[in-house]
Amino acid sequence: MSQRVPGFETLAIHAGAQPDPATGARITPIYQTTSYVFNDTDHAASLFGLQAFGNIYTRIMNPTQAVLEERLAALEGGTAALAVASGHAAQLIVLHTLMSSGDNFVSARQLYGGSINQFGHSFKNFGWEVRWADAKDPDSFAGQIDDRTKAIFVESFANPAGFVTDIAALAKVAHDAGLPLIVDNTMATPYLLRPIEHGADIVVHSLTKFLGGHGNSMGGVIVDGGTFDWSASDKYPMLSRPREEYGGIVLHETFGNFGFAIACRVLGLRDLGPAIAPMNAFLILNGIETLPLRMQRHCDNALVVARHLTGHDKVDWVEYSGLPDHPNHALLQRYSPNGAGAVFTFGLKGGYEAGVRFVEGLEIVSHLANIGDTRTLVIHPASTTHRQLTDEQREAAGAGNNVVRLSIGIENAPDIIADIDQALAKA
Repeated sequence: MSQRVPGFETLAIHAGAQPDPATGARITPIYQTTSYVFNDTDHAASLFGLQAFGNIYTRIMNPTQAVLEERLAALEGGTAALAVASGHAAQLIVLHTLMSSGDNFVSARQLYGGSINQFGHSFKNFGWEVRWADAKDPDSFAGQIDDRTKAIFVESFANPAGFVTDIAALAKVAHDAGLPLIVDNTMATPYLLRPIEHGADIVVHSLTKFLGGHGNSMGGVIVDGGTFDWSASDKYPMLSRPREEYGGIVLHETFGNFGFAIACRVLGLRDLGPAIAPMNAFLILNGIETLPLRMQRHCDNALVVARHLTGHDKVDWVEYSGLPDHPNHALLQRYSPNGAGAVFTFGLKGGYEAGVRFVEGLEIVSHLANIGDTRTLVIHPASTTHRQLTDEQREAAGAGNNVVRLSIGIENAPDIIADIDQALAKA
């Protein structure tokens, strides 16, 4: 049997999947069930005690979800994965596994506005503190770390401007302090960038975006890189101390380089409950099959549109790392030579009001709060996704009052440009 390592495109279609043993169905079925029959009481006891792997209840595990998880672990180069209900759910489960009340984590301030809100407000209810740093300055992270710091969090391509993060530099900061590096890879996807190869320990995604790719399903995922030694210190007791509810098992000791993924499943997902629906897992699986084709078209179209806007008399600036003269372009070539992704921002002359008029004047391009669809999408962050932030916070996040964010789809590029031009004329 061949020992050839499959290419990315092959993994996107085949990883984790086999013909259904009962029916021969080639596509992974939707296992639309809440629970599963045990062979006998000993089988049930072994499942509940983590002595055997298998299905108990769909809140914890489902066969459709399991194929999705194996595929995503393969695409990211991780040891295991856990699919959950959304990208926000993934962030919650990861930090719940790492942190206790009174702990903190250091995050880049260049983030999706919803994550800024989740970290800065909702997580306070758990007694977790976020400390903000500048993704462009790795030293700013080191200065925020103390003995209660549990992780560093960044986005690979920062939303909304697409800034490329120097993952290797931040991995060194994290590892020098004995901390894991968590990377949200939603905007890049593993087709463009695989953070674990550059030192990340945990990768999260909103599957709702490019991996699903069709704007029809919600999901999130946690990928365990299998690279971090959770027993090197006593900082992570959920992994390094005996778990009373599982007969004294030490999860990292028992499960080794996929212990973190197990802990997220049996301690986080089990009790907090943000399970992905089997139907959503099925839709995302099918979306992933075309990920390499879609992402390359997204990148190609985005570069054409960004170049067009750079010369437009209604546009003040364009922030897209794919442009050769962009200050982030050299870093992009190092981390993501296949392209800069679909999402970028530009500044309209005329400020806030011009931004509102522009998004209201578009016809083909859809004005909505999402990215990563086959369709081209637009939003004015200051009036929507980043509305809850102060002017200073919006500027720091790259979402000032004149900023428009585009997520370029896979339509005909001249059609996208024509629609943008007629809306700019109105603005």
